[in-house]
Amino acid sequence: MTAIKHALQRDIFTPNDERLLGIVNVCKAGKKKKNCFLCATVTTERPVQVKVVKVKKSDKGDFYKRQQTWELRDLTEVDAKDASKENPEFDLHFEKVYRWVASSTAEKNSFISCIWKLNQRYLRKKVEFVNVSSQLLEELPKAEESVPSGESQSVAGGDEDALDDYQELSTREEQDIEGMMEMCEYAVSNAEAFAEQLSRELQVLDGANIQSIMASEKQVNILMQLLDEALGEVDTIEGKLSSYEEMLQSVKEQMDQISQSNRLIQISNTNNVKLLDEIQFLVNYMDLSKGHIRALQEGDLTSPKGIEACINASEALSQCMNVALRPGHGKLMAVTQQQLLFAELRDTFARRLTNHLNNVFVHQGHDQSSTLSQHTAEMSLPKHSPLHRDLLRYSKLMEWLKNTHREKYEGLSRTYVDYMSRLYEREIKDFFEVAKIKMAGTTKEAKGKFGLHGSSGKLTGSTSSLNKLTVQGANSRRSQSSSLLDMGNMSASDLDVADRTKFDKIFEQVLSELEPLCLAEQDFISKFFKLQQHPTVTPPLAQPETEDTDGGTQSRIPPQAEHRQSLSSEKDLVRLMMNKIFQSIETELNSLIALGDKIDSFNSLYMLVKMSHHVWTAENVDPASYLSTTLGNVLVTVKRNFDKCISGQIRQMEEVKISKKSKVGILLFVAGFEEFAELAETIFRVAERRGDLDKAYVKLIRAVFMNVEKVANESQKTPRDVVMMENFHHIFSTLSRLKISCLEAERREAKHKYTDHLQSYVINSLGQPLEKLNHFFEGVEARVAQGVREEEVSYQLAFNKQELRKVIKEYPGKEVKKGLDNLYKKVDKHLCEEESLLQVVWHSMQDEFIRQYKHFEDLIGRCYPGSGITMEFTIGDMLEYFSSIAQSH
Repeated sequence: MTAIKHALQRDIFTPNDERLLGIVNVCKAGKKKKNCFLCATVTTERPVQVKVVKVKKSDKGDFYKRQQTWELRDLTEVDAKDASKENPEFDLHFEKVYRWVASSTAEKNSFISCIWKLNQRYLRKKVEFVNVSSQLLEELPKAEESVPSGESQSVAGGDEDALDDYQELSTREEQDIEGMMEMCEYAVSNAEAFAEQLSRELQVLDGANIQSIMASEKQVNILMQLLDEALGEVDTIEGKLSSYEEMLQSVKEQMDQISQSNRLIQISNTNNVKLLDEIQFLVNYMDLSKGHIRALQEGDLTSPKGIEACINASEALSQCMNVALRPGHGKLMAVTQQQLLFAELRDTFARRLTNHLNNVFVHQGHDQSSTLSQHTAEMSLPKHSPLHRDLLRYSKLMEWLKNTHREKYEGLSRTYVDYMSRLYEREIKDFFEVAKIKMAGTTKEAKGKFGLHGSSGKLTGSTSSLNKLTVQGANSRRSQSSSLLDMGNMSASDLDVADRTKFDKIFEQVLSELEPLCLAEQDFISKFFKLQQHPTVTPPLAQPETEDTDGGTQSRIPPQAEHRQSLSSEKDLVRLMMNKIFQSIETELNSLIALGDKIDSFNSLYMLVKMSHHVWTAENVDPASYLSTTLGNVLVTVKRNFDKCISGQIRQMEEVKISKKSKVGILLFVAGFEEFAELAETIFRVAERRGDLDKAYVKLIRAVFMNVEKVANESQKTPRDVVMMENFHHIFSTLSRLKISCLEAERREAKHKYTDHLQSYVINSLGQPLEKLNHFFEGVEARVAQGVREEEVSYQLAFNKQELRKVIKEYPGKEVKKGLDNLYKKVDKHLCEEESLLQVVWHSMQDEFIRQYKHFEDLIGRCYPGSGITMEFTIGDMLEYFSSIAQSH
């Protein structure tokens, strides 16, 4: 085994700077016996790496090769299988379990002991040794643990010698031994003589060392004497240092006393500075000048200078009251007295301000100077800008009141809303009464009939008289009723146009007066009551939900969300106040719309356009404003009335009855649709949105189509094709002229229906002038269709040449002309004059007659070839007949 170790060390481990410390001859358990060696090695360079290497003999020669290597730090368990009995098997647990069988139990124990020592020396790792005898796992010698780090190399080397009997010589050692052996040539042949010579040389060296030590004794004595003198000097220096230390101790005590005095002085100065700062803070921030106190107690709230002084005083008072006191300030009597003084001044000024503004609101609510008498002629609402301008001077004081006295602020808000709602209700009611009178009739007539007395034009008529006026106005226009049937009975007279234009102007004037009034009032409320300035607002018309004991609102809402929520509540509050102030506007507008709808249901078109425009304008300014919301609600009513108007027209179409004794002509609702479309296109020419009109167009045109067919089917006097042809031609002409984009499909459909029924009427009518000839050739075509060859038709008894000649002789040119003349008269009776389709129909009949003539000639040529049979008249004769008949009539 020693020779193998030497060979492995030389061939495998020395080239890799490794030393072989333990080896065992093993084979894998349970398999074919293939021997190999497990080697425990360490590297010669630091840091030391400990490895377990599997070495196997090469198959091609006698040299060994490294097959597999494991790091010792990866080893987790060593299992010796049995600690009491001799068993050569053992397991090593790396990334997996490797099972080995050693050549002998002694080699196995020696290798496990080597592994244990290497782990203890280099790794100190927790490796489990299972089923291993305790004798193999002895602790390292204590001397090894106490050796300094600098000597660890030699200790390690000693242990390694114990681990291994063989230690390879270094290069220098080999050179020295070779030199000695050269000097003693007989060293190899006579080892005893060589050993004796070495012993003699060692004795000579020992003697030289002893002499050298005895020669240096004198120098050692001199050195000891110098050390004694040095110790004496050290004692002298230590004495002097002790005396110095005693003197410095007294100086230290004096300096400590001086330092203590300075510290106390510094503390006193610091306290005095802090006290001065506190006093200056209280004097600067909690002192209110006498001028401000006088302004709060006796300031004039009517003059601009007095209001400005009160504003400055209130702001100064707020600053004093809202100052952030430092801990302990509240316990000072002077601070408590100032706080009581400020609270008293706040309450006094809040009471004075509230009483003054209440008087202003009450006076304005009962003021009769701005009645409608000044605005009757031009029908306008009084402007409240002077009042707003005067009150806006108090806006900063209102903001102060809002932040300091919420209850009084809320009371002022309720008072303003109460009195202003009464004032606006009177003004708006009078304004709408005049507007209704102007809509239903002239102002002069209204004065004579319904109680407008005197030059002031004060409206004294009751609601019942206004209702009478509404009914009379509606009845007076019943002859001008706004249904499609009535519009079909008449052309839009100048009176109708004038009345509708007058209504449109009045309605536009009403909206134009209301819009600036509402916007001005909403702007004033926002500015005066400061509903868009402060971050948190409690609605003045509703009690706050929760309130802290100190007067502040408790909330855990994030600042951004709280800001958004407050802005939303402010807008809701403004809208609530506007609803209460102008609570009568929506009612009056709905009443005015109902009156306009009673007067003329087509007024809903004007109202829809005007209302949509004003809603669109209001939404662009502020989509959430009171004006936008109110006009939007009224617009819903207008749209509902418009839908009712359209539904009424459709219902009247469905209920239409025609006379059985007169020809139909252009139906009333067809002409009425034309008038409606012309009127609607004129009204909606500048409208922003016309979606409602387009939907109404589609509903109406479908109803017109359906009811035209219904009337045509019920007509007894006029042929169905004529009714369909004339009315759909009229519809096609109307849609082509007006160019309504949403009805393009219906325009094409009307043209198609008109063309189809024109062709049908022409074909059916032309069967009468040449009735027998038509029947004859229909029979010929029937025989051909049944399978009779064309050239054999002449052999049929009913269709031979003699029968053909007989039928042709019955229609000479004179008779044909006479028949066409009668046909012209009959067509003239069927058609109406309004649509002027007689010449169109007559021309179509001429084309159809020529087509039939050519068809008859073609049948004669194919079925009666070589017979020489021809018609009694030519195409030229026919053209002359049609032309002369048309000219004669």
